[in-house]
Order: sequence, then C-alpha cells, then structure tokens
Amino acid sequence: MAKSHHLTGENGFHFSQPLVFPSPSPVGEDSSAFDSASGTPLSNGTPSGAESCELPLCEAKGIKYISAEQEELACGWGGFTPGCLQLFNTSKGVLFFLCVASFLQGMTVNGFINTVITSIERRFDLRSYQSGLIASSYDIAACLCLTFVSYFGGNGHKPRWLGWGVLVMGLGSLLFALPHFTTGRYEVRSSAEVGICAANQSLPCAVAASSLSSYRFVFMLGQFLHGMGATPLYTLGVTYLDENVKTNYSPVYIAVFYTAAILGPAAGYLVGGMFLNIYTEIGRETDISPENTLWVGAWWIGFLGAGAASLLISIPILGYPQRLPGSQRYIVMRVSEAHQLKDGSHKKASDPDFGKTVKDLPRSVLLLLKNPTFIFLCLAGATEATLIAGMSTFGPKFLESQFSLSASEAATLFGYLVVPAGGGGTFLGGFLVNKFKLRCSGIIKLCLLCTVSSLLAIFIFFIHCPNMPMAGVTQMYNGSTLPGSQLNLTAVCNAECGCLQETYSPVCGSDDVMYYSPCHAGCRKVSENLRNGKKVYGECSCIEKTLLLGPGEAEAGKCTSPCAKRTLLLFFMFVVILFTFLSSIPALTATLRCVSDRQKSFALGIQWIVVRTLGGIPGPIAFGSMIDKSCLLWQDQCGEQGSCYVYQNSAMSRYTLVTGLVYKVLGTTFFTIACVLYKPPPTESAPGSSDTSENANGDLQETKPSLPTEEDI
Repeated sequence: MAKSHHLTGENGFHFSQPLVFPSPSPVGEDSSAFDSASGTPLSNGTPSGAESCELPLCEAKGIKYISAEQEELACGWGGFTPGCLQLFNTSKGVLFFLCVASFLQGMTVNGFINTVITSIERRFDLRSYQSGLIASSYDIAACLCLTFVSYFGGNGHKPRWLGWGVLVMGLGSLLFALPHFTTGRYEVRSSAEVGICAANQSLPCAVAASSLSSYRFVFMLGQFLHGMGATPLYTLGVTYLDENVKTNYSPVYIAVFYTAAILGPAAGYLVGGMFLNIYTEIGRETDISPENTLWVGAWWIGFLGAGAASLLISIPILGYPQRLPGSQRYIVMRVSEAHQLKDGSHKKASDPDFGKTVKDLPRSVLLLLKNPTFIFLCLAGATEATLIAGMSTFGPKFLESQFSLSASEAATLFGYLVVPAGGGGTFLGGFLVNKFKLRCSGIIKLCLLCTVSSLLAIFIFFIHCPNMPMAGVTQMYNGSTLPGSQLNLTAVCNAECGCLQETYSPVCGSDDVMYYSPCHAGCRKVSENLRNGKKVYGECSCIEKTLLLGPGEAEAGKCTSPCAKRTLLLFFMFVVILFTFLSSIPALTATLRCVSDRQKSFALGIQWIVVRTLGGIPGPIAFGSMIDKSCLLWQDQCGEQGSCYVYQNSAMSRYTLVTGLVYKVLGTTFFTIACVLYKPPPTESAPGSSDTSENANGDLQETKPSLPTEEDI
C-alpha cells in the first residue's frame, strides 16, 4: 500500500476516513504535476476548488480538508463545518460573497450618501463643504486603518478580517440613519400659509434658526465606521482572490469583484432616487411635492436596509478558511513580474519568513518606496480618485443645476450614466487584460491610453447649459441685467407682500421666468385644482399675462430647462466615466504584478493610503468648495448663511473643467513615468521560484493533477 508523499505532498490533505473513488483515473506520464526545482509532486491528486465538488467527496459527512501544515481548510465556523457548506468553499463561492459585500459598500458609501447629500444639507442645514467633509470621513478612517489591516491582515486569516470589516460597515450604515429617529419631525410651512402675497408675514428667528448642523458629527462617525469596515475589502479581498485562482484568471475575478462595487453606487443612485420621492416623515401628509426645494425625501431608508444586509453577509464570509483547498498549486505556478531593483533588495521579499513580524514593517515600506513603478502607479491612482470622489459626490448636484432637475431626477439620471459607463468600463478593463494576455508593461500602456482618451473627452465641460432666468437673482424683475450681480428680490410688484427670504419655494411663471416664491411673484391666490400634479398660483402681479397660462399665473417648482446641449453633455460625461473606470482594473493588476507576492496585500494598503490621502479625502472637499464658489443664492437663516439654493452653471462648468484638466494631465504624466521606469525580471529565471518566467512555466500551468488509483490508496 503506497503512502508517503501521495497523501501528504506540498499541497497534500489528510483525510479522517478512507476515500473511495468509483471511477479512478489511470496515472499517466502527464497526469502529475511536478515541481521542477525539487522533483516532488505538487498535489496528491485530490481535486481542488470547483473540481472537488463533482465527486462524492463533498457529500460525505464529517469531512475535513487539512493541509500538510495542519491548516483547517473546511468552510464553517469553529467545529461547525456541515458538508453542504463545502459547495461554496471554492473561488467562485468566495467571489460571490465578496461581490455582495462590495455591492453593498458601493451602494451605501458611493450611492446612497451621494444621492441624499442635497436632502441632508436641506434637512440639517449643512453647507457643501460640510457635506464634503462627511464624504471624506470615509477615506480618513481608511487611511488610519490601512497600514495596520494590510500588513497584519495580509499575513493573517484574511476571511476573518473581511467578515468583521463587513460587520463594522453594517453598524456604520445603521448609525448614519440614526439622526432621522433622534431629531424632531420635519415641519414645512406650506406655500399656502406663508408663500403667497399677504401682509404681516412673520417667521420668528428663534423658531427658524436651528442647531441641526451639529448632526454632521454623527454622519461623520457613521462614515468613519464605513471606512474602517471597507478597508479589508479592497486590500485583503483582492489579494485573497488573487492567491486562490490562476494568474491569468485573476484580472477577470478582480474585474467581476470591482464591477459589483461599481454597480453598487449605480443601484444606490437609482434606489436612493426612488426613496427621495417618499416624504421623509412616512405616514404624514404634506402639501408640497418632490419638485419643491423644501421637500426632503426618505433618505434614511436605504441605510437601514444596507446595514441589515451587511450584518447578514458578514456571517458566511467569516466561515471561509485561510486559503481555499487546492490553492497551493496556483501559488507555486505563479510567475513573478516584480520590478527589479538595481541593488537586488527585492529578493528579500521572497523569504518565506519575511513580513511575519513588526520588525519587517520598515523594510517592507522601504522596498515599496524603492519601487518607482509602484510609486507612480499610486500617484496616478490618486489623481483618478480625486475626480471620481468629487464627481460621484457632487455629480447629481451638477446635473440638478445644469438641467434644472429635482434632486431625485438628478440622482436617477446620474445612476443611468454610472451603470453602463462605470460598471461596463470596470469589467471591460479586466477582460482586455485577460484577452490579450498583457504583461505588466502592456497593462500600464493600456492605462495610459485610457487616461489620454478621458483627457480629451473632458473638454466637453467648455459647454454648459444656461441658467433659467430667475427674477432678482439672475436678472431684474423687468428683465434687465442685475447691476453688479447683486441680489434684489424686492420690486414694486411685491413690495407690499411682506415676503420672507427664509421661505424659498420657487415657482415657474407663465413668462418662463422663475421666482423665489409665490410671494415674490406677487401671487395672491392658490388654485384648488392641480395642473400636472403641481399647484397653480394666480393673480401674480409680477408676471405678465400670457395666452398659455392665463393672466399672471405660476406653477410650483423649477422651470424646465430647454438646454439643447443636454444630449451632447451627457454623452461626453458618459465617455469620461467609461475611460476613467476602464483603467481601474488594469492599474490595480499592474500594482499586483510589479511587487513581490508576499508584499501584495501591504502594497495595496500603502496604495490606498496614497490614493485616499491625495485623492479621496481632498476630492469631495475641493469639489464642494468649488461648487460653493459658483453659488448665486444662499439660504438665509436670520442672517446666517445656510445651504446654496441656486448655482451659476457657467462657473460650475468652468471650475469642473479646470480641475479635470489638471488631474487628468497629472495622471497621464504619472502613467508615462511608471511605464518608462518599469524593469521586468529576466526571462531566464528558474521556474517554480518567485522569479519564474511565463515561458518556462507555461507547460506547468496547463498540467492537471491526477487522481490516485485504488492501489495507491
């Protein structure tokens, strides 16, 4: 009876009971995979991954997958490892649960939050830079945790780090929704009460002023937990996938993982836009519509659902083993494309004991800092992250202002852009790397091509839609230009109305001019009948009589923008998003390829620190400050400045163009330098080592391990 290495090889497994294979495969000359360096079998012949579940092995009870190093490789929690769970103990099973987690993270952090940002500003009296700080809290938390998580988690039990991270992320979502339940009801004084022209209107400052802006610290704490929880997901999650699949399949798996992360925000925009059409105080009736700028939708529902789902999905992730059964052969067959340092110090990372103690941390950092390709890939990623973070946070607000849309309409439209452009670009990037079998140098060139393409498309922001004329804000009541661009909401036609500037409820007059409120339009009457679901105001002294709507009438809500450049602007925004996300997976793959295998998790951690510090954190803050500069009309709360009501479209487009050009040019420069400085390993490296060449290892990748015969068993 043969024993020895057939049952306990390099990747051998010990089984607690005899195994019987009903249809054994004969052992032929090419049926076993050997390590060319040592001459020992790489596998004992047991099937790995999805192949193992095709045999009765998975149906047996009490089975335990144990490696030669006595690692428990069964899927479960502690001693509870039922056989049915082993069906998911494959790379595809891990991919599914990680995709769900990344989908929830993207939907919450980059979807719901960006969708409801306008509603939160309105509900809690926040300014754009404050909401930008809320968005940046996610990246601040990630930066603080990345070094610790990527270094120790990279050498530890990755699924446990991932599972606990998803659980913390779920708690952050629940905390983010908490202010809705701890604040008083959202009360809106309807236009019928204070909006129409009537003398002696008053709104005491003691009632109007509020301290709700302090709740921004609760939102920041929720985002902080989001950042802590998501830190393992995009560092340890990526390397866990990369370690448990073949090298040429890795870009596809990572692309699917990141596509789910991109589809998450798209779903967040669409679903969040639907929730914003529901009044925030569910069960209470209100006489204002979603088109009214005082409307606050049910922004908090999505966070409750996403938080509960995150808590549930963390349970199966916590049950996965440190590495999947059969993954060791992929590690042995792996081809190193790490950047070669002149002093040869990169070989230190090939030591099996390297990186297991805190003492190796400074040396690990030094090795990465001496890798110029890695450094410039990090800087290029930071420039792309700045634009992505800024536009994803304020993209809906940009569309809302340019096309005169409601918050829910803008969020839905932005979601329609992100779904095909972001999701399709992410998956296509990984597909192209796998399709053309690109090496590290070719991958960086692909990133450069994508960045140049998006750089050319960003010139579309030379185009903008003109502001809808608004009496007292963009023009005088008689249609003339405002002197010195100073606001003047009072005119002869509404001087006796006693209009309140605290009551902003825009209406669209029959003369296609917007007015600050029905009162500022001089309207004295409210029709009981709705027109197209909107209130109609009559006897408006500031509006000229027309044949269309009758004498001096106005409809509630903004005027519809007749911008003829809308289709062109949306198309090129689609192109910018597509090529920006098209380079994301190739850039990530290049990062994994240009460093040593044992430094992959730590390298991703350092990269995310650079990306977030230079891109993710300042991005929303910079864009928020930029948008604030283009504000024409600020909310006035008894002399204190609140959120912005109306933006100047030309200034908003101009600032967006300048910012986009600066960062796209920087990104192009960094990718170019990374490509020029990259030094691949020599092709004559010995196979099976960390510097194995693809040519020398090509036959090894196609060889499949054989099953042991009954005689061997």
